[in-house]
Amino acid sequence: MPRPEKNRTILQPPLMKGFKPFGIPRCKLEAVTLTFEEYESIRLVNYENLQQKEAADLMNVSRPTLTRIYNKALTTITKAFVEGKAIVIEGGNYELSNDWYRCGKCHKLIEADNADVKCENTEDCSTNELINLNK
Repeated sequence: MPRPEKNRTILQPPLMKGFKPFGIPRCKLEAVTLTFEEYESIRLVNYENLQQKEAADLMNVSRPTLTRIYNKALTTITKAFVEGKAIVIEGGNYELSNDWYRCGKCHKLIEADNADVKCENTEDCSTNELINLNK
C-alpha cells in the first residue's frame, strides 16, 4: 500500500483562477488542470528565482518531490500553450500557510486572521461573500 501524500505548503494562492488563450471563446476551449502545488513550484522556482532545494524547504517536501511537481507543472503549461487549452488552477494536496479568502464578487485575494473579514477592494464591493481557500 503506497504511503499517503503529505500536504504541500502554499505560501500564497494564485491571484487568478486560471488562464485562457486569447481569441478563443471560453465555451469552445478544453482545459487542463494545474494544481495549487504545481502553481506554487513554478512561482517559487521561476518567479521568486529560488533554488529547488530552497523551494522544497518552503513547501515542506523533499527536493526530488519538488522536481516531480515542477516537471508536471511545466508539462501541463506546455500542453495548454501548444494545444491552445485553458489552464484551470485548482485542487491538489496542499495547505495554505495563512488563512486566505477570495471575494465572490470582485475575486480579490484577502489574507485574514479571522473569519470576520470583508472585502473592501472598492466602495461598491463591500461584501461578506468570501470563499475560504483553505481546506
